[in-house]
Amino acid sequence: MKKINNLKLKIIPMTMLALACAASWGQAVQQPWLIRARAIQLNWANEQNNGLAMVNVTAQNLTIPEVDVSYFINKNVAFELSLTYPQKVDVKVGGAGAGSIKGLPPSLVAQYHFTDLGAFKPYVGLGVNYTSFTNMNILNGAATVNSSSTGGVGQGGFDYMIDKNWGLNFDVKYIQMKTDVFVGSANKGQLGLNPSAYSLGATYRY
Repeated sequence: MKKINNLKLKIIPMTMLALACAASWGQAVQQPWLIRARAIQLNWANEQNNGLAMVNVTAQNLTIPEVDVSYFINKNVAFELSLTYPQKVDVKVGGAGAGSIKGLPPSLVAQYHFTDLGAFKPYVGLGVNYTSFTNMNILNGAATVNSSSTGGVGQGGFDYMIDKNWGLNFDVKYIQMKTDVFVGSANKGQLGLNPSAYSLGATYRY
């Protein structure tokens, strides 16, 4: 009986602590969802090696729409999923148009948000990008690239909240993205796309 009573004395404080933590956690995730609609300028690094540098294969910069969904697990930490539809990327060889490919580049990023600056809410993030390449039409079908690319993502930005739900967003990402280029079955070198992404948009939190 003494052992049972001792066990109860241990369990009761632990249970109370767990309930307190749960209550605190529940308070921290009020309005856990955040959605952003953004316009993004993608500036490709176009880093070329091996034979590609000799013929100057590059992707042309472009602006794309994007929707981002974030979920806060507490007041500081969130996970952001960036979504768009397949985007046409024009390809040049030696400065002349040589066709295009389509890229679908979703990213998943873990973020830390600084919350003690009033309406100004900066954040930083690290994550991963997966890009799928389709509809390849380079040099009238003579050239192709890998079907996909996986790389890291670094992020920094801020939301400026107009009220508790609506705000404005500015965001910068550096995305590791690369692909091999083939002519026929011959690997002609690697193209490091590695875009810098600058975006501006609207924020809605609920």
